[in-house]
Amino acid sequence: MTAATDEALVQAARSGDEGAFDALVRRYQDKVYGLALRLSGNPSDAEEILQDAFLKAYQHLAEFRGDASFSTWLFRIATNAALMLRRARRQRATESLEQYLPRFRDDGRLARFDLVYGRAGRVEETMERGELARQIKEAVERLPDDYRVVVELRDIEELSTDETAEILGVSREIVSTRLHRARLMLRGFLGHLAGGEE
Repeated sequence: MTAATDEALVQAARSGDEGAFDALVRRYQDKVYGLALRLSGNPSDAEEILQDAFLKAYQHLAEFRGDASFSTWLFRIATNAALMLRRARRQRATESLEQYLPRFRDDGRLARFDLVYGRAGRVEETMERGELARQIKEAVERLPDDYRVVVELRDIEELSTDETAEILGVSREIVSTRLHRARLMLRGFLGHLAGGEE
């Protein structure tokens, strides 16, 4: 069963083969749990999201049309489950990072410049550095949900813009805009922590 494609496993599971769905669970449970943990910040919530995502996938397997890959569809279910749980619990009452969007001087130049999170930088590449890693993780957790989930999917899960748009049910342009704004907020916040110039 492990060498079978996702499509073959989905077809077999639709026909009542429980082993086929179990194979899909084994194939994706670590990735879904990792995403759920990053989105929730809590192992027990991540477990709940993981179980909810696979339960919903199983219950709605007949509705999977195959327009996107099974993994994209599953990530969409898990992302929605995580966002619904966060909204229901309202566990995160921290200040937004929107205040750290860049400001410009009268001459049009940036008033704040940050070397920590460069223009082409990616969250994942920076997260390997001790204290800075902790600060970046904290900063990502403080992003508004719409921005945070885009950073998680694009920069950490390394999904494409198209896959991210499919998971979130939005256009490529919205993904690109949210990712750009999220990176600006992160850059500004990290520059603020590093004592960047105003």
